[in-house]
Amino acid sequence: MTYCVGLMLDRGLVMMADTRTNAGVDNISTFRKLFTWQVPGERVLMLMTAGNLATTQAVVSLLDERTKAHGERDPSINEVPSMFQAARLVADTLRSVIAQPGTQGQRAEGTFNATLILGGQIKGGPVRLFLIYPEGNFIEAGADTPFFQIGETKYGRPILVRAYDRTMGFEQAIKLLLVSFDSTVKANLSVGPPFDLQLYRAGSLTLEPQLRIAAGDPYYHAISAGWGEALKTALDSLPDFELDAGG
Repeated sequence: MTYCVGLMLDRGLVMMADTRTNAGVDNISTFRKLFTWQVPGERVLMLMTAGNLATTQAVVSLLDERTKAHGERDPSINEVPSMFQAARLVADTLRSVIAQPGTQGQRAEGTFNATLILGGQIKGGPVRLFLIYPEGNFIEAGADTPFFQIGETKYGRPILVRAYDRTMGFEQAIKLLLVSFDSTVKANLSVGPPFDLQLYRAGSLTLEPQLRIAAGDPYYHAISAGWGEALKTALDSLPDFELDAGG
């Protein structure tokens, strides 16, 4: 399984993805699910993937190949004029990979499906964040939906819904995401570290260095232990339920 989150903040974008894939409890591997493209000063694009690994790797490979020989392999994600057009390109690429001959027989069961999160900024336009479905359609983040999750979303969602604030700084956002990811890891063994983290500062048109947070990272360990203790303390501080003595 997978867990990826893209947060839109006033300061920019925060993207985090786990790296665990599994085909059963005895076949667990580590693969990147967070990919980037940039033309410094002109555009920055970040893509996170969830779903069938062969499908997502094919989509990323096709997008990457077109950037390296774009004269022969148009269209290139490094040449589309807007983030909306970038989302259309990624969506069309995903749909075409899923529809390739040889996958048709199992499409109905969703075997080759994948879901993607695309974020970034192209010069002259705003920062934008999209959720792309396997059918090739997509939706955009906004004031009412300021973050997207893909993969195993249910365990880490409550903390995001309660604590997210688009005015928060990157440091707070990373802390929030680590709590969300830790809650997911505790509940589902198919999600796990290391976690890949990518920040983008709005208007910079340049990517920050990508970070990888390992299972043994001291800060992640402190967040995991501290959140567990904080939950216990909060629970103890709530009033106990009163049973009817005569019942």
